[in-house]
Amino acid sequence: MLVSRAIALLALCATTLAVQSIVVKGSDLVNAVTGNRFQLLGVAYQPGGSSGYNPGSGIDPLSDGTVCLRDAALMQRLGVNAIRVYNVDPDLNHDLCASIFNAVGIYMLIDVNSPLAGESIDRGAPWTTYTSSYLNRTFAVVEAFKSYENTLLFFAGNEVINDPASGGVVPPYMRAVIRDLKNYVAKHSKRSIPVGYSAADVRTILIDTWNYLQCTLTGSSTDPSRADLFALNSYSWCGASSFTTSSYDVLVSDFSSTSVPVFFSEYGCNKPSPRVFTEVPVIYGPLMTPVLSGGMVYEYSEEPAEYGLVQINSNGSAQLLVDYDTLQKQFNTLNVTYLQGLTAQNVSATPPKCTSSLITTSGFSSNFTIPDVPAGAQTLIDNGISPAPSGKMVPVTASKVSQVVQQSNGDIMQNLAITILADDQSNNPNGASPTSSGASPSATKKKNGGETLKSSLSVLLGVASFAVVCTSFL
Repeated sequence: MLVSRAIALLALCATTLAVQSIVVKGSDLVNAVTGNRFQLLGVAYQPGGSSGYNPGSGIDPLSDGTVCLRDAALMQRLGVNAIRVYNVDPDLNHDLCASIFNAVGIYMLIDVNSPLAGESIDRGAPWTTYTSSYLNRTFAVVEAFKSYENTLLFFAGNEVINDPASGGVVPPYMRAVIRDLKNYVAKHSKRSIPVGYSAADVRTILIDTWNYLQCTLTGSSTDPSRADLFALNSYSWCGASSFTTSSYDVLVSDFSSTSVPVFFSEYGCNKPSPRVFTEVPVIYGPLMTPVLSGGMVYEYSEEPAEYGLVQINSNGSAQLLVDYDTLQKQFNTLNVTYLQGLTAQNVSATPPKCTSSLITTSGFSSNFTIPDVPAGAQTLIDNGISPAPSGKMVPVTASKVSQVVQQSNGDIMQNLAITILADDQSNNPNGASPTSSGASPSATKKKNGGETLKSSLSVLLGVASFAVVCTSFL
């Protein structure tokens, strides 16, 4: 009985300890505990699309625990280890959703901007929107998500630089936003959280954007205006393409000298449809993993643009689409144990010095004079915003999905539920078939059979001290 109670307590604590911190070292994302390189197997998650973001509604993608439980169960079954969320309302409570995704081993990549006026940088006239009011809102997003252990990073911008004209005026302001966010995180977060940029895959300006944001003004990798990572939204692989036809080979070559982690913040061309996702084994294969750190499939929910993996209905029910099944099959071909078990190699990559010679496109900014912090914003950075939203991990007490979810063939999925992971695990593809309802998740850290007896005997010895740690989170 005592052992059972101890195990129950450990299971409860697992809701706050399911993932290990991921840090940036050189050009690698690195598991801070194991020292192994981390590869993102993620999906973009913005039900309703950006046009559906409405702070007045009192909801955002991470505010309804019942919805997050449904989607986390389907994502865990799919095998993803991360979600990207574009638009969040920092004034809402995200504790349960963040804790649910954490419990199933899924990290969160959070954009700090929104499509609403005053909540993003105007690419045509960035100086008009780079204000203390704008920064206050971005800092509020940091405050709302900094205490969730599975918050992996913040994106300071998404495709703000998307053509030569914006490339001529935006880059200094994007470095300023990155600087301000990094300084705020350093001042007010108990742990370091990387800040990066998500770029449009516009090849005429892509490498200039990367070079502008990865270089150092101080001669050190700790330059606060330097992006911690660089991601791109790339749709060049369509249908049954290839490494060369898709120009993935060019991307690998172009980014081979990167001093920051590079990954796809979106991928998954939907022409032709349905998608075949033949890029998956290449993205996670030997041709690309030495340079790129995985990617995020666009996107989880079916929206008007028709990139969805799951159809979400107004009554809360959902149905898997054929693309979900196909992506799951492709994920299941990966040797994730090997992929996530590689020792990080590129941890000492040195950033280039910021000079005009890095810029090759006519008209793209080669001005590395970064704008000063707007009036009033330095006080926000120094003292913190007020009032400041806050978040904390909470126990996940429900595991079974209450909504009706259908497979792509129309059959209703039975006993759909999340499986709470323990031992600092993150989620991975589990080998489930598209028609199975409740396959056990796979994780990057497991006990083997020989450790079972040892683990059982150690539960009673460790539970008291572990409970103290757990209590601090609850």
